[in-house]
This record gives sequence, structure tokens and C-alpha cells, in this order.
Amino acid sequence: MKNIERFRILVMGRANAGKTTLLQSVCNSSDQPEVFDGNGHKIDCGTVQGTLMRGYHVVERELVFRSNPRFVFHDSCGFESGSAQQFNQMKEFVVERAASRRINQRIHAIWFCIPMTDSHRTVTAAEQKFFNECDTGHVPVIVLLTKVDTLNLDAIQELEYKDLGIEGAEDKIANKERELLEKWLVHIKGVLDNCKYPPSGYVSLKNMHERSADSTALLQCTANALHEEGLQRLLISTQQSNIALCVEYAVKM
Repeated sequence: MKNIERFRILVMGRANAGKTTLLQSVCNSSDQPEVFDGNGHKIDCGTVQGTLMRGYHVVERELVFRSNPRFVFHDSCGFESGSAQQFNQMKEFVVERAASRRINQRIHAIWFCIPMTDSHRTVTAAEQKFFNECDTGHVPVIVLLTKVDTLNLDAIQELEYKDLGIEGAEDKIANKERELLEKWLVHIKGVLDNCKYPPSGYVSLKNMHERSADSTALLQCTANALHEEGLQRLLISTQQSNIALCVEYAVKM
């Protein structure tokens, strides 16, 4: 593990799943990432923006934030609306990078985003296809329930016909929000855990657009899912925002 310089993550999920906001939070940045090709050459942002249409992606490209260049991200976005060829390209990338002989090119974890804004279709056919057909080997896949804060509106709408009253209304809404999240989480687990290659873990993320957003649960879940102690050390040392997490794993190791 001494020769591995950066922690590499493949981020997957639907368009508008909050992936960029998530990565900004993890890297403690409000800037857009710099984009590099597979050979480390920087790509002009204007060129990138011109090609980011739904169902189109270049998964080999590397996304790096200046605030924390030891994280390298790959984005496999929008494949739920792409062709079989695009799905196969993504699958080939996962298989190749999971066991690449070039150790600094290997992916170490996969974050699969499912937004709660689409709670009426929490698990799509394309997502089930991934978990049934894509063997990621030793690379853990963590399912992230993103934009959980949008369930607040769902909770209010479910309670709007009841006499909430001013007193206790906030608590009732918060309880209903937690109830809805638990319901969808149970549903998603029920579908994906029965797939051929189920996820290694699940994390719900709320208010990731806020400065106070906390990615501790995500980093902790990812670290726990890694099979090698060296990779756990690499991830914990790469993240710079949570001293408590560093201390916790320093004690464990």
C-alpha cells in the first residue's frame, strides 16, 4: 500500500442525484473539480461542459478538487438512460480498474447514489441491472441515499390534513420524515440485497449543500467495508475534515 498515492472512488447514480455537492462536501470545497484524462492531462472545462448531456459519460476522466487532490473521483452518470453499449463500457471500466496491475489506477470504492427526490421510483431497472450483473470483486459498493432532506416536504404533505397545531408540529414532521426514510431504506435494501452482487453498506445523507454538512458516516461506512487495513489507513489519512475519525482508526490500528 506504500506505493498507492491517492484514494480513488467511482461515483455512480442518476443525473441530479447530488453527486457534485456530495464530493464538494467530502473535499471541503465549494469549487468545481478539475478534470483530467486517463493520462493525467488537464481538460478544458468548457469542453467538458459541452459534452455533459444525459446518458453520456466518459468514466475514465478523473475529477480532482484542489482542496484535497489525494481524492480522485470518476463519474459514471446518467447510464440509466443510456444504451446497452454505454452500460457495458461502465462495466468494463469497473472490472478493469478493480484489479488493474497499475496499482495507482485501481478504484478502491464505489459510491452509488439514489436520490430521495425520486422516492416514487427508488430503485430503477438500470440500478437492479448493475447489482445483478456487475461483479466489483473486492471493491465495496456503498449505496448513498442522497437529498434525504427533501423528505421533509413529503412529511408535511402527509400530515397536512391532520390538525398539527402550532405546538409539537415540528417534532411530528421530523418523526414522519424519519418514518418515511426508514420505509424507503427497508424497500431499497429489500430489492438490492436480493441481487446477485448486493451493496456492502447503506448511508443516508442530508443537507450536504450546507457548510455544516457531515460526511463522517459515509467515510466510516466506506472504511469499514474495505478489506485491507492499508486502504483503510489511506482513506482516513486522505480525508482531512474529521479529526475524530482519524483518532478512532489510529486507536483501532
